[in-house]
Parts: sequence; structure tokens; C-alpha cells
Amino acid sequence: MAGGGKLSARQKMINLMYLVFIAMMAMNMSKEVLSAFGLMEAKFSDANVVTTDMNEKLLANLETKAEEKPAEFALAANKAKEISIASESFYKYIETLKNDLLSKGKYQIDPETGKLPFEAMDKTDILDEAWFTGDRLTKKGQEVMSKIEDYKSTIKGIIGDDVKYSKAVENFEKRFSTEQEKNKDGKKIDWLDYHFKGFPAIASYTKLTAMQNDVKVTEANMFNVFLGNTLDEAVSLKNYTAIVIADKSAFFAGEQFQGKVVLGKYANVTPTGLSVGGSAVDLENAIDSTGAARLDFNVGSVGEHEIDGKFTFLEDGKPLDIPIKGNYVVVPRPNSATISADKMNVVYRGVVNPMTISFAGVPDNKVSASGAGLKKGSGMGKYTMVPTSGREVTINVTATLDDGSKVSDKAVFRIKDIPKPSGQIAGQIGTAKLPRNNVEIGRIEAVLEDFDFDLPLTVTGFKMKVEGKPSVTCSGNRLNGAAKSALRSAKRGSQVQIFDIKSRSNGPAIKPASPLIIELTN
Repeated sequence: MAGGGKLSARQKMINLMYLVFIAMMAMNMSKEVLSAFGLMEAKFSDANVVTTDMNEKLLANLETKAEEKPAEFALAANKAKEISIASESFYKYIETLKNDLLSKGKYQIDPETGKLPFEAMDKTDILDEAWFTGDRLTKKGQEVMSKIEDYKSTIKGIIGDDVKYSKAVENFEKRFSTEQEKNKDGKKIDWLDYHFKGFPAIASYTKLTAMQNDVKVTEANMFNVFLGNTLDEAVSLKNYTAIVIADKSAFFAGEQFQGKVVLGKYANVTPTGLSVGGSAVDLENAIDSTGAARLDFNVGSVGEHEIDGKFTFLEDGKPLDIPIKGNYVVVPRPNSATISADKMNVVYRGVVNPMTISFAGVPDNKVSASGAGLKKGSGMGKYTMVPTSGREVTINVTATLDDGSKVSDKAVFRIKDIPKPSGQIAGQIGTAKLPRNNVEIGRIEAVLEDFDFDLPLTVTGFKMKVEGKPSVTCSGNRLNGAAKSALRSAKRGSQVQIFDIKSRSNGPAIKPASPLIIELTN
């Protein structure tokens, strides 16, 4: 428009013309929009009349069927009557809201056209003052929301958990959703605020009529479901999916796949009960957003296991049990790597060699192993081997798979003799420095160094040689009188040899131990 300073008469006239022009455009646009809302309201009103008539016929049809086939339709007819009563009550409540809007706005139907003055119904403060106070709802606004929620809970309570009506209930929930809405700035606004605050009276009036239409549509949909008129949609093959069901959930490489392909549907329907293996499952935590039930249990030992349970749904007012059958295969958890050194498969002759033998993915009771000197021990996969003759032993392993077929494998082990022990005195091996008295009273031992088996050795005899003296033969593991006499004659710093140390075990024969060289420290 104009900047600061004094305006000329001509400029003032131009500015005034601009204002009048803009106001006229706004008035014309407003009238067009208001008229459009009015036309929409009229269409909803006509639709409500038609739907009401249709619903009355559907309800009468249901009542007739209930008399003819009470087992099939009596329960549905009763539900339909209850829905009709609840819907009529809510419909009339919405009508009171519409009447209040007309009364407070002082709007009246034109006696000549039979229509409301759409273009004059531009007030925005009627419902704003009645339903809202600042950012909160008035008592009347709270009442409106309460009535909507009461209607929703009443309809869902009448329908119940019957699986056949789940889709109808889902559509009903969407139709009467009162979730918050996002405005043009992306901010979430309460449902009543978003749909009615700040709107012209004719817009709010039309929305209330549309809500009445939703009530009539709800009745029509429910009655049709009760009559089975949605059956074609339910059984159409377009709604089915090919589902592969394997005979078991794990197969071995090279094994023949066995299973079947069926047509089925994934139903997002909450069951009333679920049990697996005789134990009830908590539905609140088990059912996900797709309607699938998630199972969580200990899989048990290695091998094939069955899943046995049931789904329970409510259909036609009665519990409907759907069995759950399946199986799965448990294979050993990989908790260690298999690491082997070439040519290091060794067992020792004459001792008990512990062994663990298993077949990946096969339970212990279906695995058998054989070999010279091999015996089954206690514990899963535990064996012992005591090889005797020869230089090698072969262990053969056979496993029986779930389909009855057998697989085999083998491993060859070298047989080695017990290694030569070492002589020991006072915990010292090979060479030692000891006082003369410690040698005299000490005990001669034979030990198997770096040998992983527990094989105690008992010294049965040895020979002792002092410098300048003949050797002395001793029995057992201590010095005899002759050996002690020879030891006393030895000089300080001289060496005493303990050799030809003989020992025995509780099993195999033992080679003579390596000698001891003892330096006397006194």
C-alpha cells in the first residue's frame, strides 16, 4: 500500500478501492466455500435416509433368519439388535449437537427451499465457546468425547472377540478414530480441536452429519457381516498366500528336503488362549503387531523335538481350538573350534586314554563307535581307550540320522609307549646340589615329565656310585647301610651318581629312569 507520510486524496481513494476489492473477493470465496459445505451436508443427509431404510431391511432379514435357523443366526441377530439400539442412541445425541449449533447461531431452515442458510453460517465462535476453553475442553467438549468413546466401547463389547468379525471391528476403529492429528506445522492436535475448532458453523454442522453417516455405515457393515455377505471376500484366492511348511526345521547337507506347500492366510486376529507343551502362554507379551504368536522356550537336548499346542479363538460365541503341530532339530552349539596338528593323533599303550566322540547334529544315543581297546564311558560322547599291541589303532564312528540312514567316519591314532621317566630326589631332577644328610635320608623317585596322564610310579631299586668307591645296589627307594657308608666317605664337592633306577606302575611296564648326579655341598 502506501509508505509513511501524508497521503494525497487520490492515494487514499486508491487504497480504499483496494480494501473494498479484497473484501469482495473474500466474501465471494467464503460464500462459495460455505455453499460447498452445504451441498456436502445435503448429500450426507440424503445418504443417511437411504442407509437407514436399508439397515431396517437388513435387521428384519436377520430376525427372519434367526427364526428359521436359530443355531446359525440367533446370536448374530441379538448382536445386531444391540448394535441398532446403541447406534440409534448415539445418532440422536449427534442430532442434539446439531440442533444446539443451529439454536445458538439462530439459523433456521428456509420454508421455501427447505434448506439451511449455508452462506450465512460463517460464525466460528459457536462451538469454540461451547466446547473449548483455551487449550482445554469445556464440560460440554468432554461430554462429546466421552459419548464417542462410549459408543466405540459399546460396539466392540457387543462384537466381542469373535474371530469372524475382526476385520469389521478393525474398520470400525479406523472410522471412529480419535487419535491426535498433525496440523500444517506438523504439530499434534487433539482430535476434537483439529476437526471443529475455528471452523465455520456450516463446516462443523456438515462434519456432525458425516459422523451420523459413519454410524449408519457401521450398522450396515455389521449387519452384512452377520448375514455372511462378506463371505466371497473372505474365501477369494486373491487373499491367500502360498506357505511352505517343512517336515522339520533343519536338514543335513545332501539330505532330501521333505515338506509341503499350502494355501493360507495370515490372520491378524488375537486369540483368547494359547498353550504350548501343556503350558499356557501369556498373550499380552506373545502376540506381535501382525497377529503372530512368538514362542519362547528351552529347546532341550540335541536331536529332533515336537511342538504340540493349540490356539483358542472365540467364534459364534463358542471356543474354537486350532491345534499347533510342528517339529524342530537341535544341533550342538558351536562353542569350540576343531584344531588338530597333523600326525599328532596319539594314544599311549597300557594307560586309560580319555576320548570324546560325537557326530555334528546327531544325538549321543544315535552315535556308535568301535576300536581295539575302546569302551563307552559315562557322560555324553565320553569314551576310554586302553591300547595294547600294534603301532596304530582305528576308531570307526557310525551315526543314525532322523530318516534312518547311516553315515560313517573314522580316525587313525598312533600307539606310543610310556616315555622314559626321570630320576628325582628332594624335588630336583637330573642334577642336584644337596647336603650329605639330605641325600642319606632322601627318597629316590621316578617321575614322568610333561606327561598328561595320572600314572604314579613306585621306585623298586637303584644303584649308587661314589667317586673312588664301587657301586652299591639298593632295594626300594632309600639308601641301605652300604650306600650310607659309602656316602659318608665321600668328600665335600664330590659327585654321587644314582642310576639304573627301576620303577613300576599299576599298568604298563616302565623303562629305567634317567640317572641323578648329586653334588655334595658339605
